[in-house]
Amino acid sequence: MPFSKAFELAKNEGLDIVLVADNATPPVCRIMNFGKFLYEQRKKEKEQRKAQHTQKMKEVKFSANIDPHDYQIKLRHSVEFLEKGCKVKAVMMFKGRQLSHKEIGFDIMKKVVKDLENIGIPEAAPKLIGRSIILNFNPGHSKH
Repeated sequence: MPFSKAFELAKNEGLDIVLVADNATPPVCRIMNFGKFLYEQRKKEKEQRKAQHTQKMKEVKFSANIDPHDYQIKLRHSVEFLEKGCKVKAVMMFKGRQLSHKEIGFDIMKKVVKDLENIGIPEAAPKLIGRSIILNFNPGHSKH
């Protein structure tokens, strides 16, 4: 319908003319309450945000001279985080002269990878950054 007729109709009803699809030929407009339209759009966006799941990053810190029992507890926490769907960041901190024995840290990180292979997927090989070795795990089963 011509714009002048649509405008007159909207004016008589006390409604607005809203452009729905400007890419179409001719452009598509609708006669509606614009305030209600905006309210509905915001409501839909809010529902979509609520449905989205943001993935959290949990950090588990190890040390070079970690006790076997402490290692098992930290491993158990890592398993719980991965099962909940969180990413896990395993960090091996070196203090003082421990940095001269990096191989101990890499051995512990290899053990962590081996122990978590059924629960989490390592993103990359362990990396030495500054005074710590960092390794990230994604939730899921590795395909070995």
